[in-house]
Amino acid sequence: MAKVMLEVRELTTKYITRFREDVYAVDHVSLKVEEGKSLGIAGESGCGKSTLALSLMGYYFPPLHYTSGEIIIDGHTISGMNADDVRRSILGKEIAYIPQAAMNALNPTQKIIHFIEDVIQAHNPKTTKKEIYELARERFELLGLPASVLQRYPVELSGGMKQRTVIAVSVILGPKVLIADEPSSALDVTSQKMVIKMLRDLMEKGIIKSMIFITHELPLLYNVTDDIMVMYAGQIVEKAGAHKAVFDPLHPYSKGLMGSIIVPEQGLRNVKLTAIPGVPPNLKKPPSGCRFAERCQYAKPECKAISIGMRDVGEGRTYRCIFTEQELREVYKNA
Repeated sequence: MAKVMLEVRELTTKYITRFREDVYAVDHVSLKVEEGKSLGIAGESGCGKSTLALSLMGYYFPPLHYTSGEIIIDGHTISGMNADDVRRSILGKEIAYIPQAAMNALNPTQKIIHFIEDVIQAHNPKTTKKEIYELARERFELLGLPASVLQRYPVELSGGMKQRTVIAVSVILGPKVLIADEPSSALDVTSQKMVIKMLRDLMEKGIIKSMIFITHELPLLYNVTDDIMVMYAGQIVEKAGAHKAVFDPLHPYSKGLMGSIIVPEQGLRNVKLTAIPGVPPNLKKPPSGCRFAERCQYAKPECKAISIGMRDVGEGRTYRCIFTEQELREVYKNA
């Protein structure tokens, strides 16, 4: 049995507004990522993907607050740890994060090598500059970046090189879990392919042990991850293997998400585009029933009235819906 690198149990986090209102952006989320595996998380903007990414690191800045649940990395629970301890011993070493708009994450007044020195010495103060340079040179060249990049300022790099540099810096300490939050969204197609290849290489070479890849483009995950979770209004609504999640989605939201995107994959090229009507619910006052019910064309009255848990249909697939798998397939067939 593969070793579990990251396990999350019923994690709930919230934003507290300036009017003291609670916004539960991550609501009882559970997941597992095994060593050597990658998990994709997909959903439209505002569904809670990035908040989940930040929450998984166990390091919270107001207005984001931890509420409940467990985060376990390689057998060690980090939820509830002191913020200074998390920053010193967890971030970068156990779990690392590539943020959205990563190209803007570098200090424009620092050379890349100086940025790396700050990162490494924050965790290992006794490391010499020579040791840091050798580690950085080796890691950059391993990931297809010339050593000369280390002596440049961010302004001297192209967008694609900045993105790859941020990735290289994020994994400089060899984290057990890497969270990539839409790392290819601002890049051209060629640069996207380079970033995806780079992330695959990191896994294959053992520089990182496991990965979570977040995007709003569900089909993209088919080429990057082993499993996919679909998120809606702070909750997980479906989890399946990548092939099933893309080519055979079960939850009405997953199906709508796939139907709203142009997909070049064979078997999906001629699928008619459809739009998901309406807007997500207000998470200050989330509905008591299914959170997708107001937008779902298949919803029944009871969908809006009762809380709906996850159904397990085997082979690692679960989904959150009042309909059984057979009922859903029949509904889609007759639609």
